[in-house]
Amino acid sequence: MLIFSGSSHPNLAKAICEYLGMNLGKIELDKFPDSETKVRILDDVRGLETFVVQSLSCPVNESLMELLIIVDALKRASARRVCAVIPYYAYARQDRKHAGRVPITAKLVANMLVTSGVDRVLTMDLHSTQIQGFFDIPMDHLFAAPVHIEYLRKMALKSPVVMSSDIGSIKMADSFARRLGGELAVVHKRRIGDSQVEVGHVIGDIKKRDVIIVDDMITTAGSICEAIKAAKEHGANKVMALATHGVLVGEAFNRLREADLDELIITDTIPLEKKPQGINLTVLSVANILGEAVTRIHNNKSVSLLFV
Repeated sequence: MLIFSGSSHPNLAKAICEYLGMNLGKIELDKFPDSETKVRILDDVRGLETFVVQSLSCPVNESLMELLIIVDALKRASARRVCAVIPYYAYARQDRKHAGRVPITAKLVANMLVTSGVDRVLTMDLHSTQIQGFFDIPMDHLFAAPVHIEYLRKMALKSPVVMSSDIGSIKMADSFARRLGGELAVVHKRRIGDSQVEVGHVIGDIKKRDVIIVDDMITTAGSICEAIKAAKEHGANKVMALATHGVLVGEAFNRLREADLDELIITDTIPLEKKPQGINLTVLSVANILGEAVTRIHNNKSVSLLFV
């Protein structure tokens, strides 16, 4: 078995290898003068099972194209099997036709991965779980919840309330509430643009309670900040925002600074270029979960038992 890293998140790939007690595979990544991606596998992979760690983070299209080229290089070098380890699966929000004449880009990305030669996909907290059905190859869907729950339990929160930032996150929020022994609340919102939302009301009692707002990702922070505002207006004592994927682009950090947030908790599925000022930020690592899943796949053991 060999694990290779693309250029999007080498630190996470190294952490996965540290968990497994092995070194990263040797690969040469560069650019041609016209900006085309240049890849060369430096290790002999003939007959081996290989894993490529590449989060589809900014710049998304470059990360995706690089992953496809690495996979093609491995297949042409006679790797027995190639598993794409994609901690953050981009384009996941474009999973259906919500209007006329729009693409289903999540399906397109799945097709591209399979066509490139990927034999298996390992990803984490998909924005839409139906994307698993877009693949005709094995797809392992992992969850960052165990890492989050472990961290939250150490805080010894009293009578916590887990709030879903929208209707779509209710199942995730309910799971957190049950495991923390807390209650569930929901923010009703109406999206009025790609980065703007309008909050209606809060369903649930959060007055003088510690509130944990959960979502799978925070992109421009529009939704989460409106939920924070609603929680504060309804008398919440302490408000924490929790997400697996900290995409955090555009005005995200400025909005979070102004939101009167007590703590922002994300994971390292996406690399954070630098720690923002004025935000109490905690970054939890999912390297051990990914590493354990990798070794279970290699040894033909159940991956789903990780979350029982």
